Formats: sequence, C-alpha cells, structure tokens
Amino acid sequence: MARVSNDITLQQLRYFIEVATEGSISAAADLLYVSQPTLSAAMKDLETRIGRPLFTRSARGVVLTVDGVEFLGYARQVVEQVSLLEQRYVGGQPSRRLLGVSAQHYSFAVEAFVRMVEAAAADEYEFSLRETRTWDIIEDVRTLRSEVGILYRNDFNRQVLGKLMRDAGVVFTPLFVAQPHIFVARRNPLASRKRAALADLADLPRLTFDQGANNSFYLAEEILSTMSSKREIRVSDRATIFNLMIGLGGYTISTGLISDDLDPEIVAIPLDVDERIEIGWIAHASVPLTVQAQTYLDELRAVVTSYGVEPLG
Repeated sequence: MARVSNDITLQQLRYFIEVATEGSISAAADLLYVSQPTLSAAMKDLETRIGRPLFTRSARGVVLTVDGVEFLGYARQVVEQVSLLEQRYVGGQPSRRLLGVSAQHYSFAVEAFVRMVEAAAADEYEFSLRETRTWDIIEDVRTLRSEVGILYRNDFNRQVLGKLMRDAGVVFTPLFVAQPHIFVARRNPLASRKRAALADLADLPRLTFDQGANNSFYLAEEILSTMSSKREIRVSDRATIFNLMIGLGGYTISTGLISDDLDPEIVAIPLDVDERIEIGWIAHASVPLTVQAQTYLDELRAVVTSYGVEPLG
C-alpha cells in the first residue's frame, strides 16, 4: 500500500476525507464498502499516528476538531496530487472531482460554476453550490463544508465582516468592485431608464434576502440595509426574488452583473448612490486551495471579464 509520511497511508487519507464529508463513520463506511469497525479503527489509528484528535465524536456523528479542519485541507491536497500523478504517468482512471462553493445570490457565481463543471469533463464528480446566508457562507468555509465562499463587503460592513472572518480563520480576497444597480423586471417602468435614483424606489416593494437568526444590518446581502422602506419583502432564494420582481414590480440592489441566459426577464439599472460593492472570495487561512477550487476561481474571473469588469489581482 502506498505511504505518504510517518506511516500514514493514502487509504487512511481517503477514508478520513469521506468521514469528514459525511459527518458520520457509519455513512462513510457504507459509501466505502467497508465495515464500520474497520473504518472506526482506521480513524483512531490515524489520530494516534499524528498525535492529536481529528474528530469530536457523539451519538449524532462526528465533527472535525480545529486540527481536523486543517488536516482535511492537506489530506485533500495529497490525495488530489497523487490522483493527478497516477493519471499522468500510470494511466489511471480520472479521479472523482470534488468541490464545494457557498455564495450569496449572484448569477455570475452560478455561471462560473456551470463553466467549471463543463470544463472538468469528468465521468464522475461531486460538486456542491450553496446559495445561502452571509453567516452560513463564513461558517461553511470555516468548517470546510465549502472550500470557497463568495460574498460582498463595503465601508458599512467591512469591520464587522472582517472580525467574523478573522475569528473563523478565513481570508477575504477581492475579486472586483461594482457600481450598485437595481434589478427589476423587464416590464417595470424603470427598466427603460438609463439610471435610477433612490427617490424612484420609494413606492416599490424592496426585496431582500433573509439572513435568518443572524439578521443584522451588517450581514445583509444588499447595500443600504439601514434605509427605511414602506414596503419590504424578505425571501430565501433567487428564483423567488425574481418572481416577485415580475409579479409585484419589486426591486433589489446588487452588482449589475446578470446573465441574460440564466435570468432573461430581469434587467440591471445603475443606481445613483455614492456607494461601491466589493465582491470577493473567501477561503480557509490555513488550508491551500485544491486544483479544482483554483479552476472555479479562474472561471469566475473569466465570467466577470465577459461583463466588461476588470478583476482585481
């Protein structure tokens, strides 16, 4: 059996990745076609060899420790690189592609994800894309449920988000800076305007993404979250917010990057405000990105460029 270092085997690393992904030794054992006692023993042996616990165990399953989160990142790197080496020089079968992305509700993030999946051209893969709340994006990356997170910051939320990310051990890397736009349905009277002002929005329903229990102004997905509105509707997904734009003539404020292919009934109109939206990606500070994550970020930059926006960095 191939060995990596200090008698840790590749099989143990693959077992560990599966257990961490499933959050359950029994569930991982079923997927790996090994017995639960065998897998449990392999994980205890791995922890003994590295001299620290990787999981906190309970009746509900297993959760990665702080050391376990860091170890998972390196384990993925090792297994991915070995798979690439075998494909290149041993003629092995392509490995199963893996990647998790958590993002605020941006169609350009979905467009890049589609391109990434198509470019992978893999017979087997397991990708996940979660459009979710700001707090959950940071938490997903902290726990490595997702390798990459996509969210925005500006002068209003910068300090609060910065502290949350530092406490979570994740790092923000700017992707691009956007002028705020309103998104409205094509049949909305504002859709024919070259620009819109805040006064134009006074009588329209404002549509925002619900942040759940962490519904702070600082965690809002939209700028100007403290601005009062006579009519406000909170939603949980992008399809619903677009349906309400069409059905109720509502609006939301976002980046202006919207796909005609993915969202043909919605248009973006520049909003006259002295604000800027800085979109960026986050990743775990102590875990290097996998090749698949780098591929997604490359596609993300390509999509942004296709909208005439210059990526940062």
